[in-house]
Amino acid sequence: MKRGRTTKPAHTRLIRWLAGGAGLLLWISAGLAPGEGGSPPKFREYEIKAAFLLNFLQFVEWPAAVASNSAAPMVIGILGEDPFGAVLDENIKGESVHGRPLAIKRERKASQLKDCQLVFIARSEKGQLKDCLNELRGASVLTVSDLDSFCRQGGMIALFNEGGKVRFEINQTAALESKLKISSKLLRLGRPMGK
Repeated sequence: MKRGRTTKPAHTRLIRWLAGGAGLLLWISAGLAPGEGGSPPKFREYEIKAAFLLNFLQFVEWPAAVASNSAAPMVIGILGEDPFGAVLDENIKGESVHGRPLAIKRERKASQLKDCQLVFIARSEKGQLKDCLNELRGASVLTVSDLDSFCRQGGMIALFNEGGKVRFEINQTAALESKLKISSKLLRLGRPMGK
């Protein structure tokens, strides 16, 4: 018996397309906002931010010691109150980056996320951001957040809204200090810190 093909929700299709790498580059470089230029209609902010997280994994190189175990999953850590809900979980199912499967780990303490490749620091952690970043410093963890002044406080990639679009700022110095190499393609699309 043939199984009918199931259609994924629009946000899942968007995130999978953007997570293909080229999709995000086209999305950003064309300056598209949700609902413009033939893209699917109106997406919630954190659906788009989830796609950014998946793409950041594709455009960053970790030290050989971190990247050597190709069977181990690449782990996205969420520190604090998770703003993504089920969106992130739905979109990593069956996906891989650099040939490695993806996993999510949610914690309330930064010290429990040092084994992740990327940690998204939620807005709920605003009061202890400095401590969170200090805990993760030197652990070869890409830190991402949508908190104001995130990069100026030592974070690596800050997501922000500008004219109804999600953009990002990059603190390349912080990434290099943690032995992470951000692709020149991503650097060209992101806003350098302080501009």
